[in-house]
Amino acid sequence: MADAGLTEKAMPLLDHLIELRSRLLHSLIAIVVLFFVSYYFAPELYDFLVAPLADVLEEMGGQRRLIFTALHEAFFTYIKVAFFTALFLSFPFIAIQVWMFIAPGLYKNEKRAFAPFLVATPILFFAGGALVYYFIFPLAWKFFLSFESVGGAGALPIQLEAKVDQYLSLVMRLIFAFGLCFELPVVLTLMARVGMVSSKGLKEKRKYAIVLAFVAAAVLTPPDVISQIGLALPTMVLYEISIFSVMMVEKRRGDIEEDDDEEEAEETDDLASP
Repeated sequence: MADAGLTEKAMPLLDHLIELRSRLLHSLIAIVVLFFVSYYFAPELYDFLVAPLADVLEEMGGQRRLIFTALHEAFFTYIKVAFFTALFLSFPFIAIQVWMFIAPGLYKNEKRAFAPFLVATPILFFAGGALVYYFIFPLAWKFFLSFESVGGAGALPIQLEAKVDQYLSLVMRLIFAFGLCFELPVVLTLMARVGMVSSKGLKEKRKYAIVLAFVAAAVLTPPDVISQIGLALPTMVLYEISIFSVMMVEKRRGDIEEDDDEEEAEETDDLASP
């Protein structure tokens, strides 16, 4: 009888582990399939990632190029392009798999509450990638290329000879950094739903958030002012949006009204006291 009781208790956990394995397997299959598809189009995808630099170099005039110094470098660069693209494109599918794993354990009203986050997560991630690609890249590349010089009497010219793998690594890091930072409203709002943060606490820690935004930008981006400010400023704006979103969550729960009542009661006590 004891063994039967233990089995009944263990079965739900086993079912959850089986379900988790299934969701992870589906995500892995999606990444692998997208990897092979992306590798087929790897040259075109790399041209797309190089386009911001190519446009800037075209404006400067002259015949320019990217180089590789190892025999295997170009091949592994295409491998990285395919893997990077597979991860980027599979992000919405992975988010859906996460949702399908946690949804059975939620009540109907909780499912309605979490559904908007499922939609917002990939949209914000792609928005961050689009911002860095279409706005930050052109400005940052122009800044770096401004250090070139034509040389002169007794001096050698300084000219960019970028390596394909180093350029790709920089682009991938920036796209993922911006994409992840744009998830800040989703993360803070979810934390507010479980009671880990409050709008009042976020407002009080605003100055620390500004410092952390610039520190994160300094760590995640190249050592140039344009990229760092380009990441720090949107992060600060997203932090303010997060405060507003958390206030909306608290308003639905009635927390703000309760806080206001408590503050009014404290003010009344202060006035009443001699």
